[in-house]
Amino acid sequence: MKVIGLTGGIGSGKSTVAKMFERLGVPIFIADDVSKKLLQSDKDVITAVKKLLGDSSYIIDSKGVVIPDRKFIASKVFSDKSLLKSLNAILHPAVRSYFKNWLKTQKTSYIIYEAAILFESGGHQSCDHVILVSTEIEERIRRVMERDQVSRKEVEARLNNQWTDIERLNLSDFVIINNNLIKTESYVSIMHDVLLNL
Repeated sequence: MKVIGLTGGIGSGKSTVAKMFERLGVPIFIADDVSKKLLQSDKDVITAVKKLLGDSSYIIDSKGVVIPDRKFIASKVFSDKSLLKSLNAILHPAVRSYFKNWLKTQKTSYIIYEAAILFESGGHQSCDHVILVSTEIEERIRRVMERDQVSRKEVEARLNNQWTDIERLNLSDFVIINNNLIKTESYVSIMHDVLLNL
C-alpha cells in the first residue's frame, strides 16, 4: 500500500482536496486532526505540554472537561520558534505512532496522509509520493482570516513558521493548483487514476 503525502500552506485548501480523494474511496489520515485529538486525550502529551507551556495551556470547559486552550497555545508558539519546535517534538512522534497503527487497518492500493507541515516535520520521508496543494498567498490569507476569525497579522505569524510553496515544490512529486473547485475536482480525479497505476 502506498502512502501519498498531501501538503500545502495554511489556507491552501488541503482539507478540501483530501475530502475529494475521500469521495473517491481513498482512506484519509489528517495529521492535524489527530494532533488535536492527542493534545486533548493523550496523558503523556498533556503532561509534556503543561511542562513546556505551563498549566494555563489547559482550561476547563462548560461541561467540566479539561481541554487545551488553543488560543493560549497558539499565542505562545507562533511568537517563539523554539517553543513551536519543542511542541512539535512532543506531538509529531505521537502522531506518527498513531498513524502506524491506523495504517495497519487499511486495505486499499494507497492512502492519503494530509499534513500542513509534512516537510518541516520530516513526515515526507515516510511517503512514497507527495502532492502539493498550491494557492495564491493573498487568497490563502483571506481564507484563514475568514475561517479562524483572526487578524492578518496572526495569519502572517503562522505563515512565517511554515515553508513557502517554492521550498515545498522542490520535494513534491505532483502539484494541484486549487483556485477553482470544479477544476480542482477534475485534477483530483486525474491524480487518482495516476496513483492507482503507479
